Amino acid sequence: MIAGARRPPFACCNVFETLSFDAAADAAERWADALLNAGALSVDVADPHAGTPGETPLYAEPGGSGTALWPVSRLTALFDAAVDAETALAKAAASLDESVPAHRRAAIADADWVRETQAQFVPIRVTDRLWIVPSWREPVDTGAINIVLDPGLAFGTGSHPTTLLCLRWLAANVERGASVLDYGCGSGILAIAAAKLGAGAVTGVDVDPQAIAASRANADANGVAAEFCSPDRLAVAPVDIVVANILANPLELIAPLLAGRVRADGRIVLSGILEPQADRVAAAYARWFNIAPWGSADGWTALVGVRYTC
Repeated sequence: MIAGARRPPFACCNVFETLSFDAAADAAERWADALLNAGALSVDVADPHAGTPGETPLYAEPGGSGTALWPVSRLTALFDAAVDAETALAKAAASLDESVPAHRRAAIADADWVRETQAQFVPIRVTDRLWIVPSWREPVDTGAINIVLDPGLAFGTGSHPTTLLCLRWLAANVERGASVLDYGCGSGILAIAAAKLGAGAVTGVDVDPQAIAASRANADANGVAAEFCSPDRLAVAPVDIVVANILANPLELIAPLLAGRVRADGRIVLSGILEPQADRVAAAYARWFNIAPWGSADGWTALVGVRYTC
């Protein structure tokens, strides 16, 4: 989690320093803001037990009741070498009327940060015949369907379990020529995958203009003919398949809207749902669909339904 990051683009030959300490959940955000005001480039708030058996995953939704931070959170502030990290920490502590906490400092070696960042992203195998490949990587299997997609502003690079569940369903079920609607398209990855898998008319919809722009650019990069627009410009005609990888709460709210977009005997795929939420979301769609869980991964579930004929 990046708290209020104000990070400039990293360039080669810059030197940075980090300063880390632990804080209670109710103080972590205040410390992050104070450190940024004192000169930190960014502040990362993370589980101090990450990577160990004691790691605690958090699943919070906007407007939900999930825990936003760990009981004890580790803050790591990043400073340019020209800023005295100790002085900045003392200034932050004074602004909060707190004592300077026990902390650790570390220098970050000179590096090409663009290359370092790119190295974190590798081709993702969705199925034997479907891969997601960053533009700076070579495909692992040149004979497979390879979606070229770079990490960007819009959600959906293919690494998240909710996206992978949708992609795997599409890979197994899209029929040639089927019409597909990707509702909440983000990066456009699901619409692009559907088109590459043989779908006919493919449309992606998002309320975020940046997502629409990113989706169009990604579709062009992959050489697929998919349309992207805002919900108010969406054609009225129902389609064969609607896929929506959003979150449980909005999926419940827009159930009548999405149901109206699926033709009789058409199918709907819903993802972005935590396993304990699956029954609740399924109940919201049961009026229109014979719906049930299709698959799960890392605590997330995808639901698939077939539209009743009457």
